[in-house]
Amino acid sequence: MKTSFVLTSYLIYLPVVVMLTWYVAHTLFKNSKVFMLDIFHGKSEIAYSTNKLFEVGFYLLNLGFALLIMETSAAIANSQGMLEELSSKIGGFSIYLGIMLFFNLYLFFRGRRISKQKMTQSFVPPADLQ
Repeated sequence: MKTSFVLTSYLIYLPVVVMLTWYVAHTLFKNSKVFMLDIFHGKSEIAYSTNKLFEVGFYLLNLGFALLIMETSAAIANSQGMLEELSSKIGGFSIYLGIMLFFNLYLFFRGRRISKQKMTQSFVPPADLQ
């Protein structure tokens, strides 16, 4: 009977973390296209390619971490224990996912700021303004 609680918790945990990861990645990278276009000065091919590579890396990191922390070391004796274990695992993963979301946003804003700085530094005023 104890094995069935562990197996059931895995069968609940996996779809939940996959859907959470998909939702966050879908929202983040759908909206980050604007940042990438700005960073790459409207060069859509490189902007979209870079955005897609960031998205693949996001999936690999987050799903890899979700699988890494999936193991249940404690014996689950009843449904209460299963729910407590699931809430701990899914809650911890949700916090990690939120941190990764904000880290990606930081990278996008930093890239945008650096891009703007380089653009203003490389600007040469016309001869009549000097």
